[in-house]
Amino acid sequence: MPVLVITGTGTEVGKTVVTAAVAATALAAGRSVAVLKAAQTGVRPDEPGDAQEVARLAGAVTTAELARYPDPLAPATAARRAGRPPVHPHEVAERAAKLATDHDLVLVEGAGGLLVRFDAAGGTLADAAALLTAPVLVVAPAGLGTLNATELTARELRGRGLDLAGVVIGSWPGEPDLAARCNLLDLPDVTGAPLLGAVQAGAGALDPAAFRTSAPRWLAPRLEGVWDAEAFRVRESP
Repeated sequence: MPVLVITGTGTEVGKTVVTAAVAATALAAGRSVAVLKAAQTGVRPDEPGDAQEVARLAGAVTTAELARYPDPLAPATAARRAGRPPVHPHEVAERAAKLATDHDLVLVEGAGGLLVRFDAAGGTLADAAALLTAPVLVVAPAGLGTLNATELTARELRGRGLDLAGVVIGSWPGEPDLAARCNLLDLPDVTGAPLLGAVQAGAGALDPAAFRTSAPRWLAPRLEGVWDAEAFRVRESP
């Protein structure tokens, strides 16, 4: 798995923290890691972006960013408003492939959900994943409403012939409600993909050293962690 594409069911679902957890876990396993942010929106030139946040939390990763736009909008819209060139899927694929020649693992983090548009032609992260023939990891919220959005994302991936690696819950609450606990059973059922982790709520606010120590406990062995999905379900399910 030299390239892993990380998308979400929408915005603010924990993609960057999950990306950092995957990176930290891979680094702990002795692998070299690069993180590519396809398009960074809503951040000024002098502010750290998502790739830099991954590096702060995870440690010694190579970071790359194809474009940055100031407005917190979809990349195509933000590029148009800024009067700047958009990002195209082939550019994402080319940069990721280049990074893969020098790194054991390249994590490509999208913006928003899978079908958020990069350019006026309708190019998306799904198109970049197809060019890379890379598996896609979906980050989903824990609670009510996640089943529909996550199933739609899974169906779109499969309809395009893409490999859905699995689902990670981006923020597992300390006191999960009934919907969140039931979703542990239902998410694998509706997506046809394994649950590969659950990152604790507030993980992004941890001290980086604590984050790196904890990260493998949030992710399943397929992501080089030690998280046990069945044991977690038994403990947390209703």
